[in-house]
Amino acid sequence: MKINQMKKDELFEGFYLIKKAELRKTRAGKDYLAMTFQDDSGEISGNLWDAQPHNVEEFTPGKVVHMQGRREVYNGAPQVNQITLRNVKEGEPNDPADFREKSPVDIAEIRDYLEGMMFKIENATWQRIVRTLYRKFDKAFFTYPAAKTNHHAFENGLAYHTATMVRLADSIGDIYPNLNKSLLFAGIMLHDLAKCIELSGVDGTEYTIRGNLIGHIALVNEEITKAIIELGIEDDREDVTVLRHVVLSHHGQLEYGSPVRPRIMEAEIIHLIDNIDAEMMMMTTALTQVEDGEMTSRIFALENRSFYKPKL
Repeated sequence: MKINQMKKDELFEGFYLIKKAELRKTRAGKDYLAMTFQDDSGEISGNLWDAQPHNVEEFTPGKVVHMQGRREVYNGAPQVNQITLRNVKEGEPNDPADFREKSPVDIAEIRDYLEGMMFKIENATWQRIVRTLYRKFDKAFFTYPAAKTNHHAFENGLAYHTATMVRLADSIGDIYPNLNKSLLFAGIMLHDLAKCIELSGVDGTEYTIRGNLIGHIALVNEEITKAIIELGIEDDREDVTVLRHVVLSHHGQLEYGSPVRPRIMEAEIIHLIDNIDAEMMMMTTALTQVEDGEMTSRIFALENRSFYKPKL
């Protein structure tokens, strides 16, 4: 049974990918595994109580297992309980790639769309920088998630998030013609590109050493610097400066990781669009995992709020 088809208090069984398995202790000092299971329809959490040492060795992230259990709601959040796990047998599904959530749009369509939108970057400097860096990170960019857990945390999520933001910017630029669409497109296409360096990849996504110690905002600024040196572009040009500014400021606040706050209109719009798409994806993902009339789990990145799914 698919995760998004599970009903409240219903028994189920099926094959699922272990996304997370953390060894913890109860207040009584007994070991248990706090787990997250995934298939291509979503993910759900649950605890394997009284975990034995061989359970910890067997049931590791990135492994496909057969699970029986009951889908319940605890503190308003969906979870699986009464879990029984076993390893898959010969002939049963066992390829982790089949269980990963993917973007709702075909990646070939996303690639074609972004390639087409590059031609709409009218400033030659910006277009050359974007094309240079997209060639450099081509495989990773069209494969990686956009985050470890929060938003677009699935295969192809980085490219999907980027393409959605470009679509929003294109429409907003029609409404507000004083915005420079070329700068919006170039800035958006680059803003999260260094997630390819910050994150480890699709399976068992973790932060790399550079991701933890430097972060994708500083890393993409570094990549832009490398690109302009390679292309022989002067780094004190205004078009280079404003491109770097919209990328560096896209988190909006210093406490959220941006070294500068948005100081031109295009930078502010990119920051707002980034938040719109990230928040919409976080809410959408959470709401697909609950039934009508239920509340989602609390979403830490949205002020720890839970959201209600109306019976409409």
